[in-house]
Amino acid sequence: MTVKKEKLVLVGNGMAGVNAVEHLLKLTPDKYEVTIFGSEPHPNYNRILLSYVLAGDSKVEDIVIHPYEWYANNHITLHTNQTITDIDTAAQTVTSDKGLTVSYDKLILATGSNPFMIPMPGADKEGVMAYRTIRDCEIMIESAKKYKKAIVIGGGLLGLEAARGFLNLGMKVDVVHIVDTIMERQLDRTASKMLQAALEEQGINFLLEKQSAEIVGDKRVTGLKFKDGTVAEANLIVMAVGIRPNVELAKKAGVECNPGIIVNDYLQTSAPNVYAVGECAMHRGIAYGLVAPLYEQGAVLAKHLAGVETGPYEGSILYTKLKVSGVDVFSGGQFGDAEGTKAIRIHDEFTGVYKKVVIKDNKIIGAVLFGDTADGTRLMQMIREETDVSGLEKTAILTDSSGGGAASGVADMKDDAIICGCNGVTKGTICSVIKDQGLTTVDEVKNCTTASRSCGGCKPLVSDLLAFTLGASYDKNAAKETICACTDHTRDEVVTAIREKGLSHVREVMNVLGWKNDEGCSKCRPALNYYLGMVSPDTYKDDSTSRFVNERMHANIQKDGTYSVVPRIYGGVTNPTELKRIAEVAEQFNVPTVKFTGGQRLDLLGVKKEDLTAMWEALDMPSGYAYGKALRTVKTCVGETFCRFGTGDAMGVGIELEKRFERLNTPAKVKLAVSGCPRNCAESGIKDLGIVSVDGGWELYAGGNGGVKVRVGDLLTTVKTEQDIIEYTEAYLQYYRETGKYGERTSEWVHRLGIEHIRDVVENEEERKQLCARMDLALSVTKDPWKQAIDSKKIQRDLYEVVELN
Repeated sequence: MTVKKEKLVLVGNGMAGVNAVEHLLKLTPDKYEVTIFGSEPHPNYNRILLSYVLAGDSKVEDIVIHPYEWYANNHITLHTNQTITDIDTAAQTVTSDKGLTVSYDKLILATGSNPFMIPMPGADKEGVMAYRTIRDCEIMIESAKKYKKAIVIGGGLLGLEAARGFLNLGMKVDVVHIVDTIMERQLDRTASKMLQAALEEQGINFLLEKQSAEIVGDKRVTGLKFKDGTVAEANLIVMAVGIRPNVELAKKAGVECNPGIIVNDYLQTSAPNVYAVGECAMHRGIAYGLVAPLYEQGAVLAKHLAGVETGPYEGSILYTKLKVSGVDVFSGGQFGDAEGTKAIRIHDEFTGVYKKVVIKDNKIIGAVLFGDTADGTRLMQMIREETDVSGLEKTAILTDSSGGGAASGVADMKDDAIICGCNGVTKGTICSVIKDQGLTTVDEVKNCTTASRSCGGCKPLVSDLLAFTLGASYDKNAAKETICACTDHTRDEVVTAIREKGLSHVREVMNVLGWKNDEGCSKCRPALNYYLGMVSPDTYKDDSTSRFVNERMHANIQKDGTYSVVPRIYGGVTNPTELKRIAEVAEQFNVPTVKFTGGQRLDLLGVKKEDLTAMWEALDMPSGYAYGKALRTVKTCVGETFCRFGTGDAMGVGIELEKRFERLNTPAKVKLAVSGCPRNCAESGIKDLGIVSVDGGWELYAGGNGGVKVRVGDLLTTVKTEQDIIEYTEAYLQYYRETGKYGERTSEWVHRLGIEHIRDVVENEEERKQLCARMDLALSVTKDPWKQAIDSKKIQRDLYEVVELN
């Protein structure tokens, strides 16, 4: 006898609702006849990954969670591009905007949320939009082909991801935020400022503590005016200032809402047989906007509808573990300092890692992690279980105290511990598929479970689970470190292919090597451009469209949208004539600020884009490359020329080095310093290459870094003459150019290759001579970019002329 199936209708084809249905089908595949309505013309997709589509790192089909085949295979009737407009709770029917009426026995409302649009003057102008759907992404991508300046209002996760996407599309972007810290709901002040610094390094400009007053322009937006009277120009403004539960349909049907759809602990609404899940639902006064709580709701709802015994949904402890523009962050629970709490903090400026755990009554109640989020899942388990930490060494809380390494850490987790917060994948699910399907790599787990498919922050935990499940048979290093998600090729494989196949264009590399994304992304395109130029410096034509905006403009964008100009001052040594010229040019172009940089250079700040080429021409000085992945400065002390303690000609050596290597493209920015004695006034110990005068010669220190990840350089070698310094520096820098990964500072490169290996290379006379010869070739074709812009009307028209905004 065939049992008649109940009719289940889901309104909303988003992540929360479809996840609940997926759970339900696993529990009872034959109980319901399922119909799903979605307003968008797409199957269920991962909204978290919209930023990857905007950035060009993924295509729409790449972010689909459930393709059309999944609906068909599970006998689900899917109506896309169709919006439910009416619910009759008495007759138990729903009606769409296309006139289709469907009856139900059980109805799930998963209508999600609507982006909040600030009701300010001008908000209805063309070019003002939200960022919520695939269609929004498509509009933004099309706009980037026509317009060059964007503003994102909102410094939360969505706003930051939109800003990163605009950068990748070649647009300049300002992020406007009403308070002085970004992502303040997920991060404390320290982590927020670290994230801001990392994003500024990528090219995002922040306008903090700014209150938007009016969107200016005629038909289309031309700028954003603030309450302090200042105006930021833009052709496109995206509001990412929050969401509101989408409850219009529920209200119209008489379902209780305040402000979201009110649900009980089993996700039931005030209407019989009507449930709500996801961002539209209001449970115990809270509407959740993160994926993990919505999946927790869906699991309870699925069990309830399946008739399986389940405990009630009692709310979620908020946490988020994600990757913001390549930076790993985590926060969970109550991480703010409050009365009765104490905090444990680790702030390692050498590695750019920050960790904070908040404790109250000997229990962890919250945590923030930046740079290294591997402890996030374990800490969340301790927060959920209210683990008593009174017997633990407090600093051990932030490390694996089990004594067995990473595998022991995941071994202590329960099967229902969430490993992938973005997609709600538990430890038990991952371990089961590893065993049942014989999985051996993180990518295989990702493809089977979606764990690590979104932000990628949980990849280390997935790797730990593989080690835990497979034991000694798991090879953690088996997976290749590819350039980016667009390709399966490593850096070395790409460089080898360029050499062996004679590849000469970025798109040619992507085509020949089978790039998954035809356009590439912001990670691989600049890298390919660098590798092509490094391999064939005399024949390769630089692809400026594959460079980040600062390098393309040959000037650093400042937070107010102006630029900075840093002319080359060799060795930090100048003269009255040169100083006078700089001062006169600063006056001529109304430069508001002139500052000495940390590298002993003069920085002219606040220059308008349209003044750049004229200003460079008036200065008649070379570019100081303060914006580039190139030699920035050679810092010097006065050395033996003036100092009582000096033993070497620091200024002379510094000037010679800077003149030799100016305009040299390198994997990342390079800073040198020359100190005339071991007192080291030029801070040579924390430079990419530092030279120190000692009795009888010079010491060369490699791989230092004075930035976020401070590192003292390793002694590379000791030489006798100033000519030796030039030769060894040529070999060192050329070897870095040829073996460094794009974006990898020498501090990371030296750590990866080992100072002993690098020393063996540069001290081998034959290898050194060959490296110097290749350096000669690379330097022989360099040209000053400021001079090129001055001499080219086309460059001026394409990059520096201000286009009237219509």
